[in-house]
Amino acid sequence: MRNKQKGFSLIELLIVVAIILIIAAIAIPNLLRARIAANEASAVSSLRTMNTASITYDTSYGTYPTALTNLAPVASGTTPTSTSADLLDAVLTTSPFQKSGYTFTFAGTGTTYTIHGDPITQNQTGVRGFFTDQTGVIHWNSGAAATATDSPL
Repeated sequence: MRNKQKGFSLIELLIVVAIILIIAAIAIPNLLRARIAANEASAVSSLRTMNTASITYDTSYGTYPTALTNLAPVASGTTPTSTSADLLDAVLTTSPFQKSGYTFTFAGTGTTYTIHGDPITQNQTGVRGFFTDQTGVIHWNSGAAATATDSPL
């Protein structure tokens, strides 16, 4: 009498592997799109936070900040000043000014300011570029750096 072995045949294993690969081929692009959407939402939120901090800075010191570092946190036990106003977290005020796949560029003159939020890697960390200034309106452009003339959010 022959003893039957229990287990899966090679064909059965190949079918299971093929099914797993098909599911992965469907799921991975959706995961990447979800990550890009999350990065873009984080960038918009960061721009709103920077707008609020800049307006608060203007209210406190009578001028807009000239750099993101002016909004940086202060050392423990130190009083905030115009060079370190303690209005933003160190994540946004430390060079290279990156968060969640976006790089932020701040330019201020004292009477105006502009902030650009651009993907670190286009079409991988984000698709849209964002722009805001002292008006508080956030503009976006798909595939390029946004300007004040682009569509508002």
